Amino acid sequence: MNDWSKRTKLVHGGTRRSQYNEVSEAIFMTQGFVYDKAEDAEARFIETGPDEFIYARYGNPTVDMFEKRIALLEGAEDAFAAASGMAAVNGALTSLVTAGDHVVSAKALFGSCLHILENILSKFGVEVTFVDGTDLDAWRAAVRPDTKVCFFESMSNPTLEVIDIEGVAKIAHSVGATVVVDNVFSTPVYSEAISQGADVVVYSATKHIDGQGRALGGVILGTKDYIRGTLEPYMKHTGGSLSPFNAWIMLKGLETIELRVNAQAESALKIAEAVQGHPALERAIYPGLKDHPQNALVQSQLSGCGGTVLSLDIKGGKVAAFKFLNALTIPVISNNLGDSKSIATHPATTTHQRLSEELRAELGITAGLIRFSVGLEGTDDLINDIRVALEASQV
Repeated sequence: MNDWSKRTKLVHGGTRRSQYNEVSEAIFMTQGFVYDKAEDAEARFIETGPDEFIYARYGNPTVDMFEKRIALLEGAEDAFAAASGMAAVNGALTSLVTAGDHVVSAKALFGSCLHILENILSKFGVEVTFVDGTDLDAWRAAVRPDTKVCFFESMSNPTLEVIDIEGVAKIAHSVGATVVVDNVFSTPVYSEAISQGADVVVYSATKHIDGQGRALGGVILGTKDYIRGTLEPYMKHTGGSLSPFNAWIMLKGLETIELRVNAQAESALKIAEAVQGHPALERAIYPGLKDHPQNALVQSQLSGCGGTVLSLDIKGGKVAAFKFLNALTIPVISNNLGDSKSIATHPATTTHQRLSEELRAELGITAGLIRFSVGLEGTDDLINDIRVALEASQV
């Protein structure tokens, strides 16, 4: 399987068939498993074999298929599927630290990630230092001998800063810290975070992996020692496991993720180029544009792909941004991303509204900023719709 192309891995990786030899993966909708004898139950609780299961919170054949397939895609030794993207972020971070430890994190993060770092880990005695993730000197200055974790979004939400994975990893590893990367915006299609130095990679599978707005899910990838020795005990005892039905949805999503994400990223670049310099815009942010501050890093780290999301900073603040949103006819107003439907979001009043005004300003989340997740609609249709909405924003 390791010699297969990415497309082949996405269709066949991790497949296990029952005695019926079904074509599509089976959904094992069960919370528990039966043992032939009491001795078998005892033996399984002492040590679970590679094809044995105890309880759905611990593992399930359908979930196992999803874990194996995405680990094969990501180039990781193992994976653990979680109930949501935030369950995955929380599990990855919390399983690695204890009271008195130190964490260094990029400050440009999704609001819920910031909440875990600022309000949950700190409550249990973990010290967190926030830095400008794009500044390697800031990472060097922040890490200490007692730093246990360095955490960042490889492409930040919603201002689309791109973090140098290899650069941060070298700094973190110099003090023995574990590098945890939230890789949602980079997508498993374009990112090779593990080969670039990440120790743990986290995805919200709700986004591009499902990619069709159907189900919540998350996944954490890393070495087998970390996944089964450190993470699994935390996840199975705190209950953050993925349901078998949602795992099946994610499996089917993986079959088409490369086709979908390639089409979305191609559209995103064309849209960004079409609206760049529009008089209604303060700026158009897309990592694939040559004027993006980290465009050179995009070329080396993401094979030149700027992803499926762009951000539009509209002149006139919140009033103009709301006019823009209300004038759109094809994209929907929602707060997901990576979907087959284009989605427009106003971060300052939704996903990032709990941040202080000062922090939003520091992160570049202005009152006029729109996060635009590009779907699978016709590119020209989207460009025309956006142009009309931009004109309407200034009326």
